[in-house]
Amino acid sequence: MARYLDPKNDLTFKRIFGEHPDLLMGFLNALMPLSPDRLIQEIEYLPAEQVPDIIGKKNSLVDVKCRDKSGRVFIIEMQMLWTDDFMNRIVFNAGKAYVRQLDKNKSYHLLQPVYTLAILNENYDHQTDKFYHHYAIINKANTDEVIEGLEFVLIELPKFQSEKWSERKMASLWLHFLKDVGENMTALPAELAANEQIRRAAELCEEGAFTPEELAVYEGYWDWVRVEKTIREGSQARGEAIGRAEGETIGIAKGIAQGKAERDQLETELKAAQKRIAELERLTALHKNG
Repeated sequence: MARYLDPKNDLTFKRIFGEHPDLLMGFLNALMPLSPDRLIQEIEYLPAEQVPDIIGKKNSLVDVKCRDKSGRVFIIEMQMLWTDDFMNRIVFNAGKAYVRQLDKNKSYHLLQPVYTLAILNENYDHQTDKFYHHYAIINKANTDEVIEGLEFVLIELPKFQSEKWSERKMASLWLHFLKDVGENMTALPAELAANEQIRRAAELCEEGAFTPEELAVYEGYWDWVRVEKTIREGSQARGEAIGRAEGETIGIAKGIAQGKAERDQLETELKAAQKRIAELERLTALHKNG
């Protein structure tokens, strides 16, 4: 009975998609917004070390880069932790890949599109239950007009539910595989096992296929992710505590100022009332004496 490792881990993700171009092509053709006449037919891998990783975020990000035979560049990222700078990072990374296509003395017409596919193990858009987000350079007045160059697909894996994406069967199978296959699984679900590509990808995740040294690297990756998550949650908790303390201080100051203003108003009204009472008493006395 096989025991499966989590395919989102650096070791397993790169074993599947960084060493088996046919699986990577199937993955991209299923998940990217490519028309049938523009599907990927052949790829070559590109060096993954294109730009420096953000300090402290290196081990939460897994990426694979490739180019198809028409020259289009594809950047595939598996992001375990969402951070506010992640969106800027993928735009910067794609921009660098786009610019680096041209050597000196080459014409701009040779530039080919760069596509980024980012699988996120956390949610970032809490305003919608949609998990698939496609970004492109469009004319806001007519969204059918698109400038080719950079396109981004971000997928929030925790939101994904396979039964709600039946119209894209192969894409659904890949996301089901990434989301649900892991160390607690000893038998592949029937719908995954029935697909040849997914079955092969799962076999690459079987624990028995890795050496003790590789398994140590696998566990080390999760250690880094846990540390980063702990640091992030600790920073958020400290920020919230500071915010509450500052809020309480500001609230007390505002309360004191408001209380003083209300007291001054009451004192003014009291003095006016005292004057009216004194005047009424004077008039009453005059009336009696008259």
